[in-house]
Amino acid sequence: MAQAAWEKPLSSAPQHKGITSSGRWKYLVGGLLILGAVAYLVVSGMLSGARYYISVDELTGNQAQYLGQNVRVAGAVLGETIEYDSENLIITFTVVSMPEEYDNLADALHEAVSDPNATRMQVRVENQVKPELLQNEAQAIMTGQLGSDGIFHVSELNLKCPSRFIENQPDQAIAHPGV
Repeated sequence: MAQAAWEKPLSSAPQHKGITSSGRWKYLVGGLLILGAVAYLVVSGMLSGARYYISVDELTGNQAQYLGQNVRVAGAVLGETIEYDSENLIITFTVVSMPEEYDNLADALHEAVSDPNATRMQVRVENQVKPELLQNEAQAIMTGQLGSDGIFHVSELNLKCPSRFIENQPDQAIAHPGV
């Protein structure tokens, strides 16, 4: 019996090429570009997110810088200035600048509203029903744009009223009779 040997022609055999130095450079440059883009995104995210909001003092002191830009501002609401047009859904009120650092939010809001020298800013909110928490000494955290007229036009309004959320202190536990 005859044996048949099968051989693959040399032209159809796969040729393994090692990664040349020019191929390595392509991968190295691509990797560096991706690493640079990730580093840029991390740094820019940290810088822009470093502060949750700016103060009324900072906004009114640098009006030219912030004019027409979307910014987030926080201030204490002056209760006597709140006006609500229920037919057109327009809320206007004044906020005053709060201290940047404080131990007790309720005390900081009270001091800000009581200070006659605190910086004031007019606020206008459109197409929104008046929130229940919009009252004197509430903290307003607002996102919007400062208009050329000096009025802050709000697109998003968040309110904090610390007096409504005071929890019982540990030394004020409720006494149970018969225990």
